[in-house]
Amino acid sequence: MKEATLKVKVDQVQETLKKFKETKSAVLVNPIGLTVAEVSDLRNQLYKEGVEMKVIKNNILRRATIEAGYEHIQEVLVGPSAVAFSNDATVASKIIYDFAKKNEKLKVKAGIVEGKFMDANDLKVFAGLPNKEGMLAMLLSVLQAPIRNLACAVKAVAEKEA
Repeated sequence: MKEATLKVKVDQVQETLKKFKETKSAVLVNPIGLTVAEVSDLRNQLYKEGVEMKVIKNNILRRATIEAGYEHIQEVLVGPSAVAFSNDATVASKIIYDFAKKNEKLKVKAGIVEGKFMDANDLKVFAGLPNKEGMLAMLLSVLQAPIRNLACAVKAVAEKEA
């Protein structure tokens, strides 16, 4: 019986380790105080954006994060922990912080974004940034501005000449 329990725990560590390695971000929260309906609402919001949230025991998280090389996260593994895994760097933190604004019972512990540890304050700043597509659109707009200004100037000169 002990061997079966040990195998289950080893499998859980390996599954969690795989999630940490395969996803771009992982946000750890303390869901204590939230009702079942509130947790379901948060999960649904995350699920719509392709984010998976799981409640994972701290012992499993400790072993998985050590194996993944995220030792800094050990200090926040106190009390219940839920982890939101996302293939986008900003989506999970944005949804979680938006939810936390409306519901102060949700406490953000820390996160890992593209292999970098972020405490709750760093993650909050990061959540305010636009996603990859938004940043690319802003860059494209900046790159197009000189050409657009040149086109406007040429048009104005052409209209003045005519």
